Amino acid sequence: MATLKVTPEQEKAVKALGFLRNRGTDNFNGRIITVNGKITAAQQRCVAEAAEKFGNGNVLFTSRLTIEVPGIPYDKIEDFRAYIAREGLETGGTGSKVRPIVSCKATTCQYGLIDAFALSEKIHERFYKGYATVRLPHKFKIGVGGCPNNCIKPDLNDLGVIGQMKPIFEEDLCMGCKKCSVVAACPMEAVQIVDGILNIDEELCNNCGRCIGKCHFDAIEEGEQGYKIAIGGRWGKKVNRGESLNKLFTDEEELLGVIEKAILLYREQGMTGERFADTIARLGFANVEAQLLADEILDRKQEILEANLHMVGGATC
Repeated sequence: MATLKVTPEQEKAVKALGFLRNRGTDNFNGRIITVNGKITAAQQRCVAEAAEKFGNGNVLFTSRLTIEVPGIPYDKIEDFRAYIAREGLETGGTGSKVRPIVSCKATTCQYGLIDAFALSEKIHERFYKGYATVRLPHKFKIGVGGCPNNCIKPDLNDLGVIGQMKPIFEEDLCMGCKKCSVVAACPMEAVQIVDGILNIDEELCNNCGRCIGKCHFDAIEEGEQGYKIAIGGRWGKKVNRGESLNKLFTDEEELLGVIEKAILLYREQGMTGERFADTIARLGFANVEAQLLADEILDRKQEILEANLHMVGGATC
């Protein structure tokens, strides 16, 4: 094997910019940030040109909806960054901070309940970019799913948002039909006719909205659109499914506020190296939930952001 010229300090510096070393070489994969999986046709051409000009001609896609160009020599990294910047592209997506957001494309799916992509764009701007310099105990991943089908596995992210449509049941309009079209439409088997009236089991109902509009007598014609938030999810060596907060959020700004409070809580109360799931387990879910549903953390936002925390890495998982 040829002697490597890039020092560990240089490797660490460019990793912070989104360049991961190909082991045994002085070449790097450059990680380009998309806005949750969307780039323009002009940006696609730019990436292809950059891959041929600075890399090995290949383009890779990551599980976080970013793009990697492999085979970039260390001394061409800045040229590569300047080249893609012409089309408004940047590298990054590494380190103990908010990672690139992952979203499904709910507006093109028959089951989509919210505009997951529009919401994820706001989260990208406010927290991926807005918190880009904020050090956290470990990486913090956010996923936005448009419905309970959970295609992008939001509850396996540190924080997941799941689109909801809670059925509004007009009991006076229910005829208690023996062959109920609402019962037939429910994929969760959460609906039954009990004593001649429709009954929705709140423990089984996942607010998918599939029952809305199915009653021939208009007993469930509308639903309440909202968001469920799951916290503490994690995929990898120590898998943990996130637990949902006990509230249906119907206001987008309130939702964004809870996301911000979760990041601030994690920064302040998380121990360097532990994932958010471990912080929640150590503090207790009820404790964390109470803090996320109150405003005290936001009142101390500047104090938390300015605190000299997590200056040395050291992942525990």
